[in-house]
Amino acid sequence: MKHPAKPGSSRPVRLGPRSITALVLVSFIGLIGICWPLFADASSAVTTHSADAPWLFAALLPLLIAVVIATISDCGMDAKAIAMLGVLAAVGAALRPLGAGTAGLEPMFFLMVLSGRVLGPGFGFVLGAVTMFASALLTGGVGPWMPTQMLAMGWFTMGAGLLPAPERLRGRGERLMLAAYGFVAAFAYGTITNLYGWVTIGGGETATGDGSGGIYFVPGAPLHENLVRFLTFLVATSLGWDLGRAALTVVLTLTIGSTLLKALRRATRRANFEAQVTFEGPKRGAPGEAAHRTYVTYERK
Repeated sequence: MKHPAKPGSSRPVRLGPRSITALVLVSFIGLIGICWPLFADASSAVTTHSADAPWLFAALLPLLIAVVIATISDCGMDAKAIAMLGVLAAVGAALRPLGAGTAGLEPMFFLMVLSGRVLGPGFGFVLGAVTMFASALLTGGVGPWMPTQMLAMGWFTMGAGLLPAPERLRGRGERLMLAAYGFVAAFAYGTITNLYGWVTIGGGETATGDGSGGIYFVPGAPLHENLVRFLTFLVATSLGWDLGRAALTVVLTLTIGSTLLKALRRATRRANFEAQVTFEGPKRGAPGEAAHRTYVTYERK
Protein backbone atom coordinates (compact mmCIF):
# COMPACT_ATOMS: atom_id res chain seq x y z
CA MET A 1 0.00 0.00 0.00
CA LYS A 2 1.46 3.36 -1.03
CA HIS A 3 0.83 6.69 0.64
CA PRO A 4 2.01 9.52 -1.60
CA ALA A 5 2.48 12.94 -0.14
CA LYS A 6 -0.68 14.67 0.89
CA PRO A 7 -1.56 18.05 -0.53
CA GLY A 8 -1.39 21.05 1.73
CA SER A 9 -5.13 21.42 2.06
CA SER A 10 -8.36 19.78 1.00
CA ARG A 11 -11.96 20.84 0.75
CA PRO A 12 -14.49 18.09 1.31
CA VAL A 13 -17.29 19.87 -0.57
CA ARG A 14 -16.67 21.60 -3.87
CA LEU A 15 -19.09 23.46 -6.10
CA GLY A 16 -19.65 21.10 -9.00
CA PRO A 17 -21.96 21.71 -11.98
CA ARG A 18 -25.06 20.26 -10.35
CA SER A 19 -24.52 22.02 -7.03
CA ILE A 20 -23.85 25.35 -8.77
CA THR A 21 -27.06 24.96 -10.76
CA ALA A 22 -29.07 24.13 -7.65
CA LEU A 23 -27.47 26.98 -5.70
CA VAL A 24 -28.20 29.54 -8.42
CA LEU A 25 -31.77 28.31 -8.69
CA VAL A 26 -32.50 28.43 -4.98
CA SER A 27 -30.81 31.83 -4.64
CA PHE A 28 -32.81 33.27 -7.53
CA ILE A 29 -36.12 31.95 -6.24
CA GLY A 30 -35.26 33.08 -2.73
CA LEU A 31 -34.46 36.63 -3.82
CA ILE A 32 -37.62 36.80 -5.92
CA GLY A 33 -39.68 35.47 -3.05
CA ILE A 34 -38.27 38.05 -0.65
CA CYS A 35 -38.13 41.11 -2.88
CA TRP A 36 -41.09 40.85 -5.28
CA PRO A 37 -43.49 42.90 -3.10
CA LEU A 38 -41.17 45.89 -3.54
CA PHE A 39 -41.96 45.89 -7.26
CA ALA A 40 -45.65 44.99 -7.11
CA ASP A 41 -48.08 47.54 -8.48
CA ALA A 42 -50.52 49.18 -6.08
CA SER A 43 -53.43 47.80 -8.07
CA SER A 44 -52.10 44.26 -7.84
CA ALA A 45 -54.47 41.79 -6.23
CA VAL A 46 -51.58 40.50 -4.09
CA THR A 47 -49.46 43.27 -2.63
CA THR A 48 -48.78 41.97 0.87
CA HIS A 49 -46.32 39.26 1.79
CA SER A 50 -48.10 37.52 4.62
CA ALA A 51 -50.33 35.33 2.44
CA ASP A 52 -47.45 33.93 0.37
CA ALA A 53 -45.18 33.07 3.32
CA PRO A 54 -46.27 29.41 3.48
CA TRP A 55 -45.77 29.10 -0.28
CA LEU A 56 -42.25 30.51 -0.05
CA PHE A 57 -41.51 28.04 2.72
CA ALA A 58 -42.86 25.18 0.59
CA ALA A 59 -40.79 26.26 -2.43
CA LEU A 60 -37.48 27.07 -0.77
CA LEU A 61 -37.10 24.21 1.68
CA PRO A 62 -37.07 21.42 -0.98
CA LEU A 63 -34.67 23.48 -3.10
CA LEU A 64 -32.30 23.93 -0.18
CA ILE A 65 -32.38 20.18 0.35
CA ALA A 66 -31.71 19.77 -3.39
CA VAL A 67 -28.51 21.81 -2.98
CA VAL A 68 -27.29 19.32 -0.36
CA ILE A 69 -28.19 16.34 -2.56
CA ALA A 70 -26.56 17.92 -5.63
CA THR A 71 -23.38 18.61 -3.67
CA ILE A 72 -23.21 14.99 -2.53
CA SER A 73 -23.79 13.74 -6.08
CA ASP A 74 -20.97 15.95 -7.38
CA CYS A 75 -18.51 13.68 -5.53
CA GLY A 76 -17.76 16.41 -3.05
CA MET A 77 -18.93 14.59 0.05
CA ASP A 78 -18.21 11.15 1.40
CA ALA A 79 -19.01 9.59 4.77
CA LYS A 80 -16.24 11.52 6.51
CA ALA A 81 -17.38 14.85 5.10
CA ILE A 82 -20.98 14.15 6.07
CA ALA A 83 -19.82 13.24 9.58
CA MET A 84 -17.93 16.53 9.89
CA LEU A 85 -20.93 18.39 8.52
CA GLY A 86 -23.10 16.80 11.19
CA VAL A 87 -20.68 17.62 14.00
CA LEU A 88 -20.21 21.27 12.99
CA ALA A 89 -23.94 21.74 12.39
CA ALA A 90 -24.71 20.30 15.82
CA VAL A 91 -22.15 22.57 17.50
CA GLY A 92 -23.47 25.60 15.62
CA ALA A 93 -27.06 24.75 16.50
CA ALA A 94 -26.10 24.39 20.16
CA LEU A 95 -24.26 27.73 20.15
CA ARG A 96 -27.16 29.72 18.75
CA PRO A 97 -29.42 29.65 21.84
CA LEU A 98 -26.54 30.77 24.10
CA GLY A 99 -26.85 34.38 22.99
CA ALA A 100 -30.34 34.55 21.54
CA GLY A 101 -32.31 37.39 23.07
CA THR A 102 -29.22 39.12 24.46
CA ALA A 103 -28.37 42.07 22.21
CA GLY A 104 -27.87 39.81 19.21
CA LEU A 105 -24.85 38.02 20.70
CA GLU A 106 -24.77 34.83 18.64
CA PRO A 107 -21.46 32.91 18.76
CA MET A 108 -22.54 30.52 16.00
CA PHE A 109 -21.64 33.15 13.38
CA PHE A 110 -18.00 32.99 14.45
CA LEU A 111 -17.96 29.23 13.90
CA MET A 112 -19.61 29.59 10.49
CA VAL A 113 -17.01 32.12 9.28
CA LEU A 114 -14.03 29.95 10.24
CA SER A 115 -15.61 26.72 8.96
CA GLY A 116 -16.38 28.28 5.60
CA ARG A 117 -12.83 29.60 5.35
CA VAL A 118 -11.17 26.25 6.03
CA LEU A 119 -13.57 23.90 4.30
CA GLY A 120 -14.50 25.91 1.23
CA PRO A 121 -17.57 27.56 -0.29
CA GLY A 122 -19.43 24.37 -1.16
CA PHE A 123 -19.16 22.97 2.35
CA GLY A 124 -19.88 26.46 3.68
CA PHE A 125 -23.24 26.85 2.00
CA VAL A 126 -24.39 23.38 3.00
CA LEU A 127 -23.14 23.84 6.57
CA GLY A 128 -24.82 27.22 6.98
CA ALA A 129 -28.19 25.99 5.73
CA VAL A 130 -28.12 22.75 7.72
CA THR A 131 -27.00 24.52 10.91
CA MET A 132 -29.84 27.01 10.72
CA PHE A 133 -32.31 24.20 10.06
CA ALA A 134 -31.01 22.22 13.06
CA SER A 135 -31.06 25.26 15.34
CA ALA A 136 -34.65 26.01 14.32
CA LEU A 137 -35.65 22.49 15.33
CA LEU A 138 -33.72 22.84 18.59
CA THR A 139 -35.19 26.19 19.59
CA GLY A 140 -38.69 25.72 18.19
CA GLY A 141 -38.06 28.41 15.58
CA VAL A 142 -39.64 26.56 12.65
CA GLY A 143 -41.82 28.87 10.59
CA PRO A 144 -42.19 30.66 7.26
CA TRP A 145 -39.05 32.66 8.02
CA MET A 146 -36.83 29.57 8.31
CA PRO A 147 -35.98 29.09 4.58
CA THR A 148 -34.90 32.74 4.40
CA GLN A 149 -32.66 32.26 7.43
CA MET A 150 -31.23 29.06 5.96
CA LEU A 151 -30.51 30.79 2.65
CA ALA A 152 -28.94 33.83 4.32
CA MET A 153 -26.75 31.69 6.58
CA GLY A 154 -25.70 29.58 3.59
CA TRP A 155 -24.57 32.73 1.76
CA PHE A 156 -22.88 34.00 4.92
CA THR A 157 -20.77 30.85 5.35
CA MET A 158 -20.13 30.37 1.63
CA GLY A 159 -18.77 33.91 1.40
CA ALA A 160 -16.05 33.07 3.91
CA GLY A 161 -14.97 30.20 1.66
CA LEU A 162 -14.71 32.57 -1.31
CA LEU A 163 -12.26 34.93 0.41
CA PRO A 164 -8.85 35.20 -1.31
CA ALA A 165 -5.67 33.22 -0.61
CA PRO A 166 -7.20 30.25 1.25
CA GLU A 167 -3.96 28.25 1.08
CA ARG A 168 -1.38 31.03 1.48
CA LEU A 169 -2.67 33.64 3.91
CA ARG A 170 -2.15 32.66 7.53
CA GLY A 171 -1.66 34.24 10.93
CA ARG A 172 -2.80 37.68 11.99
CA GLY A 173 -3.50 38.85 8.43
CA GLU A 174 -5.96 36.02 7.88
CA ARG A 175 -7.72 36.65 11.18
CA LEU A 176 -8.06 40.36 10.41
CA MET A 177 -9.57 39.55 7.03
CA LEU A 178 -12.01 37.07 8.56
CA ALA A 179 -12.94 39.54 11.30
CA ALA A 180 -13.63 42.26 8.73
CA TYR A 181 -15.70 39.86 6.64
CA GLY A 182 -17.62 38.65 9.68
CA PHE A 183 -18.41 42.22 10.71
CA VAL A 184 -19.82 43.19 7.30
CA ALA A 185 -21.53 39.85 6.65
CA ALA A 186 -23.28 39.95 10.04
CA PHE A 187 -25.04 43.15 8.95
CA ALA A 188 -25.79 41.63 5.53
CA TYR A 189 -27.38 38.60 7.17
CA GLY A 190 -29.53 40.84 9.35
CA THR A 191 -30.53 42.95 6.35
CA ILE A 192 -31.73 39.93 4.34
CA THR A 193 -33.71 38.37 7.17
CA ASN A 194 -35.16 41.72 8.22
CA LEU A 195 -36.24 42.47 4.65
CA TYR A 196 -38.35 39.33 4.64
CA GLY A 197 -39.90 40.21 7.99
CA TRP A 198 -40.45 43.82 6.99
CA VAL A 199 -42.38 43.05 3.81
CA THR A 200 -44.32 40.38 5.70
CA ILE A 201 -45.48 42.88 8.32
CA GLY A 202 -46.97 45.27 5.77
CA GLY A 203 -49.78 47.52 6.95
CA GLY A 204 -47.76 50.68 6.48
CA GLU A 205 -50.59 52.41 4.66
CA THR A 206 -52.57 52.48 7.94
CA ALA A 207 -49.69 52.62 10.43
CA THR A 208 -49.75 56.41 10.69
CA GLY A 209 -52.55 58.92 10.70
CA ASP A 210 -51.27 60.85 7.70
CA GLY A 211 -51.00 57.73 5.54
CA SER A 212 -47.24 58.12 5.05
CA GLY A 213 -46.57 54.61 6.31
CA GLY A 214 -43.85 55.62 8.76
CA ILE A 215 -41.10 53.00 8.79
CA TYR A 216 -43.33 50.17 7.58
CA PHE A 217 -43.66 48.62 4.16
CA VAL A 218 -46.37 50.20 2.02
CA PRO A 219 -47.57 47.81 -0.71
CA GLY A 220 -47.54 49.42 -4.13
CA ALA A 221 -45.53 52.47 -3.05
CA PRO A 222 -42.59 53.62 -5.26
CA LEU A 223 -39.45 51.54 -4.80
CA HIS A 224 -37.26 54.42 -3.59
CA GLU A 225 -39.80 55.40 -0.94
CA ASN A 226 -40.02 51.87 0.42
CA LEU A 227 -36.23 51.56 0.46
CA VAL A 228 -35.99 54.72 2.57
CA ARG A 229 -38.58 53.29 4.94
CA PHE A 230 -36.64 50.02 5.10
CA LEU A 231 -33.36 51.74 5.99
CA THR A 232 -35.16 53.69 8.70
CA PHE A 233 -36.73 50.44 9.91
CA LEU A 234 -33.28 48.81 10.17
CA VAL A 235 -31.82 51.69 12.16
CA ALA A 236 -34.81 51.88 14.47
CA THR A 237 -35.33 48.19 15.16
CA SER A 238 -32.33 45.98 14.39
CA LEU A 239 -29.14 48.07 14.23
CA GLY A 240 -28.25 47.32 17.84
CA TRP A 241 -28.95 43.62 17.39
CA ASP A 242 -26.84 43.38 14.22
CA LEU A 243 -24.05 45.39 15.82
CA GLY A 244 -23.90 42.99 18.76
CA ARG A 245 -23.69 40.03 16.41
CA ALA A 246 -20.97 41.68 14.33
CA ALA A 247 -18.93 42.79 17.36
CA LEU A 248 -18.98 39.33 18.97
CA THR A 249 -17.91 37.73 15.68
CA VAL A 250 -14.95 40.11 15.46
CA VAL A 251 -13.90 39.59 19.09
CA LEU A 252 -14.06 35.79 18.91
CA THR A 253 -12.25 35.70 15.57
CA LEU A 254 -9.36 37.81 16.82
CA THR A 255 -9.04 36.09 20.21
CA ILE A 256 -9.61 32.36 19.69
CA GLY A 257 -9.82 32.23 15.91
CA SER A 258 -6.25 31.01 15.50
CA THR A 259 -6.86 27.98 17.73
CA LEU A 260 -10.05 26.98 15.96
CA LEU A 261 -8.56 27.48 12.49
CA LYS A 262 -5.70 25.14 13.39
CA ALA A 263 -8.10 22.56 14.81
CA LEU A 264 -10.31 22.63 11.72
CA ARG A 265 -7.34 22.34 9.36
CA ARG A 266 -5.89 19.48 11.41
CA ALA A 267 -9.20 17.63 11.34
CA THR A 268 -9.48 18.14 7.57
CA ARG A 269 -5.97 16.82 6.95
CA ARG A 270 -6.51 13.77 9.12
CA ALA A 271 -9.85 13.00 7.53
CA ASN A 272 -8.22 13.41 4.10
CA PHE A 273 -11.53 13.79 2.30
CA GLU A 274 -10.03 13.50 -1.16
CA ALA A 275 -8.28 10.17 -0.73
CA GLN A 276 -8.88 7.92 -3.71
CA VAL A 277 -8.54 4.17 -3.12
CA THR A 278 -7.57 2.09 -6.16
CA PHE A 279 -7.40 -1.70 -6.29
CA GLU A 280 -5.04 -3.22 -8.83
CA GLY A 281 -4.10 -6.83 -9.36
CA PRO A 282 -0.37 -7.68 -9.23
CA LYS A 283 1.44 -9.73 -11.82
CA ARG A 284 1.16 -12.82 -9.61
CA GLY A 285 -0.52 -13.56 -6.30
CA ALA A 286 0.73 -15.50 -3.29
CA PRO A 287 0.00 -19.24 -3.25
CA GLY A 288 -3.56 -19.86 -2.11
CA GLU A 289 -4.40 -16.15 -2.02
CA ALA A 290 -6.30 -14.05 -4.51
CA ALA A 291 -4.13 -11.50 -6.24
CA HIS A 292 -4.80 -7.96 -5.05
CA ARG A 293 -3.01 -4.74 -4.30
CA THR A 294 -4.30 -1.51 -2.76
CA TYR A 295 -3.07 1.97 -3.62
CA VAL A 296 -4.19 5.01 -1.67
CA THR A 297 -3.62 8.19 -3.64
CA TYR A 298 -4.28 11.78 -2.73
CA GLU A 299 -5.32 13.77 -5.75
CA ARG A 300 -6.80 17.21 -6.16
CA LYS A 301 -10.07 17.40 -8.06
